[in-house]
Amino acid sequence: MRQLLPAYRDRADPGEVYGDPPRPPGRPGVRLSMIASADGATALDGVSGGLGGPGDRAVYMALRARADIVLVGAGTVRAERYGPPLLPEEAMTERVARGQAPLPRIAVVSRSCRLDWDARVFGDGRSRPLVVTVAGAPAERRHRAAEVADVVLAGVRDVEPGACLAELWRRGARAVLAEGGPTLNAHLAAAGLVDELCLTIAPRLVGGDSPRVLAGPPAPPAAMALASLCEEDGFLFARYRAAA
Repeated sequence: MRQLLPAYRDRADPGEVYGDPPRPPGRPGVRLSMIASADGATALDGVSGGLGGPGDRAVYMALRARADIVLVGAGTVRAERYGPPLLPEEAMTERVARGQAPLPRIAVVSRSCRLDWDARVFGDGRSRPLVVTVAGAPAERRHRAAEVADVVLAGVRDVEPGACLAELWRRGARAVLAEGGPTLNAHLAAAGLVDELCLTIAPRLVGGDSPRVLAGPPAPPAAMALASLCEEDGFLFARYRAAA
């Protein structure tokens, strides 16, 4: 991977390029990580994995290595068949040296709390997941969730992004990595809570009706500043920060 901006480097390490996550006062910093084709599609045959490559995988692992929480919507967990957020031994050692837990915790967002409790994401045991839901979700589902995860209530009828982040902050999270899907992304953006967008642009044309990076409630236009840009095998890796 080579870095094009802010300064050219023939070889760039994703861990160094992306570095520490944003640290806004009073709430966790939110990095939004997504991949899209050159024509803006965020999925191929219904999943994002078909768009990626080795460079994207390296960025993905570097971002997770710095996160306290991996925040993801229930639909994405189902479609992408999420497992627990595992990391190489070296990355876990570095996390402990920084004062973090060895692994980030995954937080699954589901207003209905209708989830597959036998899914891999709930069965690993090395990092207890969280389920972010609402007080209005059926009590029996919330009780079932509590058997395999810590339950976070972030609203009454709808999951409120600000309430979700406030509860994660209360639990010690300082860096949240949001991995989609586009509906979750849109809600975070509409609430003005996206501090950084880490976008991989894949050198493919997909067409069809795949959603964009944001697909949900309209968000007010927000200026983003390009912090870094890397390239590998035609893939572009852009990191944008919310403009001051």
